Amino acid sequence: MKWLLMIPVILFTAFAGLFAAGMFLGQGEELPSALIGKAAPVVEVTEIEGLPLLRDEMLRDGEVKIVNFWASWCAPCRVEHPNLTLLAEEGIPIYGINYKDFDRNARAFLDELGDPYVAVGADPSGFHAVDWGVYGVPETFLLDGDGTILLRMANPVTQRELENRLRPALAAALADR
Repeated sequence: MKWLLMIPVILFTAFAGLFAAGMFLGQGEELPSALIGKAAPVVEVTEIEGLPLLRDEMLRDGEVKIVNFWASWCAPCRVEHPNLTLLAEEGIPIYGINYKDFDRNARAFLDELGDPYVAVGADPSGFHAVDWGVYGVPETFLLDGDGTILLRMANPVTQRELENRLRPALAAALADR
């Protein structure tokens, strides 16, 4: 009879072990994107007052560029922001799509940390992000001059990711122009 009292403890321990294994073992690389090699979805974002509006033709202007989905409430977005700023200072055009955020918070975020974006659009409902296959922020896409998606990074642009993934992909894209 006393062993019946142990069943909840055993079940809890088993579930906790499964969750821990999932967190620490990971699932390898991020999920692949079905959009690699395809044209970026048409940009349908709203204006954030006081910021240049991202328009679809900007993604298909002949230049290699980055599109970054971000939000003011996103802690990893703060982590990656200095690296995006560095790329912008190096002359890489970066376009921002503010995800499920309030315009005033987005502007405050950029006022505080600096604005690396050539233009920005808001996606307050998150519906536009679905077209891009975004399932969380930050997510970053590298596009070639005609708007074809070359790389998707479903994680923050940390220094390691910048050097190991984004810079090599940027170099290859710029060499192909």
